[in-house]
Amino acid sequence: MLQQTLLERILEAALSRGGEFVEIFVEDKNRTHFEMIGGKLENALGGREYGLGLRIVKGINSFYAYTSDTEEAALIQFAKSLSAMAGQNNPIAAVKLSQRAYEPRHHFRALPGTVDAKVKLQWIRDLSSRAAAYDPMIRQTVVTYMDEDQSVQIANSEGLLTQDRRVRTRTSVNCVAEHEGEMQSGGHNLGGLSGFELYKDVNPDELALKAAQIAVTMAKAKHAPSGRLPVIIDNGFGGVIFHEACGHGLEAAFIAKGTSVYNGKMGEQIASELVTAIDDGTLVNGWGSGHVDDEGTPTQRTVLIENGILKSYLVDRFNGKKLGLPSNGAGRRQSYKFAATSRMSNTFIATGTSKLETMISETDYGLYASSMGGGSVNPATGEFNFSVNEAYMIRGGKLAEPVKGATLIGTGSEILKKIDRVGDNLAYGYGMCGSSSGSIPAIVGQPAIRVSEITVGGRNGGESK
Repeated sequence: MLQQTLLERILEAALSRGGEFVEIFVEDKNRTHFEMIGGKLENALGGREYGLGLRIVKGINSFYAYTSDTEEAALIQFAKSLSAMAGQNNPIAAVKLSQRAYEPRHHFRALPGTVDAKVKLQWIRDLSSRAAAYDPMIRQTVVTYMDEDQSVQIANSEGLLTQDRRVRTRTSVNCVAEHEGEMQSGGHNLGGLSGFELYKDVNPDELALKAAQIAVTMAKAKHAPSGRLPVIIDNGFGGVIFHEACGHGLEAAFIAKGTSVYNGKMGEQIASELVTAIDDGTLVNGWGSGHVDDEGTPTQRTVLIENGILKSYLVDRFNGKKLGLPSNGAGRRQSYKFAATSRMSNTFIATGTSKLETMISETDYGLYASSMGGGSVNPATGEFNFSVNEAYMIRGGKLAEPVKGATLIGTGSEILKKIDRVGDNLAYGYGMCGSSSGSIPAIVGQPAIRVSEITVGGRNGGESK
């Protein structure tokens, strides 16, 4: 990390040609990544990433550049060069930084650098062997492990100086099963703002066998029907639909451009009154958490939707200025190579009162989406198309046969308004979210929900045969 006096000189140099606001983001990150395919280590990567990103804001324009050369003379010249893009010479006052402290709430016990690589490899080797042994139908297993220890330092021309340390680990298990010549996959993962202690009390079967079970079940399943059906989406990674089809549209970057379906709808009913949605960057040791965001603003618990009413957007500093809104700690970036923008952290639909068993028993005919996959969405319209990794038909209020190949098609505004049950079993999924400021860790979550009607895409027309 850089000395305070050097940071002050960089800020002054960056302001020398008339910028209104300057921000420095310094990052020092050590990262490890292992990938084991079929029980054999195929990829082992590790290294250190160190550098500085500099942003100058003038009016509604932003200028960003980054460097890994942190020698003082090079940094001063770097700042002056970027400043030249901002305008003419202006007299400036000296910048005096003041340290902003916070009460630590995320604690790390087994830092990645203190855990031998052999221990990490044994962890994923055990997962791989358990998954492969689940059933002879398993043809391939892929287990990945990553950890990173990131320290950041943030300073700006308003006098802010702060820092944060984020230690993250994540493990993913994916399996491929074959039945009668057709392949199906299944996956499961676990992650957290945590050291290797994350796995201390984890039963490996929770990761390995869940992934294998999905793959085997779906390989033997018949094809899903198509049509308009009631759909129950289970907890955890089911929240990916809200994240993609609604959450991105609530980011200030889209609101400021006027390209979100939620523009101008603050205070309006945009969802069922059963729906309360939250983005919580303060979630203790949450996969997407931090003490401060990547602009130095303390992270917050932001209620986005309350009882169906739109209450807030996800606001970063730069887009907040355009909208006349204060930042609520949503400025995030992958690394010093990206300028921060508004992003989700840990985003979920809040707990309701319904039981999953009751939702199923009250559904005469429909689809139960036990595990969601990936998909695509248009933030400007909220239109989405998501695959279902594990699904079952509901018949006469009971779970029936598994079905494969189901997709859920619709718009975020449609699905939110048609949620008629919200469960009491909130759980989280651990993903990576990609957008203009890179790929970042993000929790998606929800309890089980029932959507009264949604378009299901499948191979069989109208009925599962």
